[in-house]
Amino acid sequence: MNQAEKEPTSFLRIVGGIGDQALYILTDLGRMGTFLFFALLGVFKRPFRFKELIKQLEFIGAGSITVIFFTALSSGMVLGLQGYYSLHKFGAEGMLGSAVSLTLIMELGPVLTALMVAGRAGSAMCAEIGIMRISEQVDALECMAIDPFRYLISPKFLAALISIPLLTAVFDVVGIMGGYLAGVKLMGVNGGSFFAGMQQSVTNHDIRLGVIKSIVFALLLVWICTGRGYFVQKIRGAGFGAESVSKVTTQAVVFSSISVLIFDYLLTAVFL
Repeated sequence: MNQAEKEPTSFLRIVGGIGDQALYILTDLGRMGTFLFFALLGVFKRPFRFKELIKQLEFIGAGSITVIFFTALSSGMVLGLQGYYSLHKFGAEGMLGSAVSLTLIMELGPVLTALMVAGRAGSAMCAEIGIMRISEQVDALECMAIDPFRYLISPKFLAALISIPLLTAVFDVVGIMGGYLAGVKLMGVNGGSFFAGMQQSVTNHDIRLGVIKSIVFALLLVWICTGRGYFVQKIRGAGFGAESVSKVTTQAVVFSSISVLIFDYLLTAVFL
């Protein structure tokens, strides 16, 4: 085969590879969309597994309190120190409470809470569902005419939608206290001006935006993590057995974290 004949063949392979990848992405998006529909539908099916819901609330919510507490405390203290350093240049130390509270409530609280829960609980949910899939436990449920979405997925969805907004609220409160410790107790900012600035600047719109973000992030996190585990055998390049579960779990945490950051910007642009 001469050079002139090789070039069209190489071009067709490149175009074919791009088309194949595009079809795979569209198929994967379709699978995930269908998965989301049936997972949300399973919340309304009866009998609902309330014991499993309590178990997931304990795992996602109560189990994440420690990491949320220390992340919020350190973030708030860093904000307090950096905010004081910046505001001190302009003689506006009294606005420290406003800067710390708005940053935590509107941005850092929802985002860091979602990222921490994705790393701790999201990875565990993905690995659990993935292992059940490769060990054919999900297939066994279907053979026994048990809806795997109602039985496995929907309690996790509902628990995440309840837990993550509450964890975000805990993050905000602890973070503000951390900013208070750093700014007032360490740097000498007036405590009254700290809380007065916070009270004057934080509005219901700011709190509402933080709540909306936390709910959207919770849905993205639990959807991506459980969906990746549920379709572990259909994900290209994941491999087989334990290797596939490990790769898909890493992929789920990365995808959910990127999605949180992207939707953080989109929601801020829409609602701010």
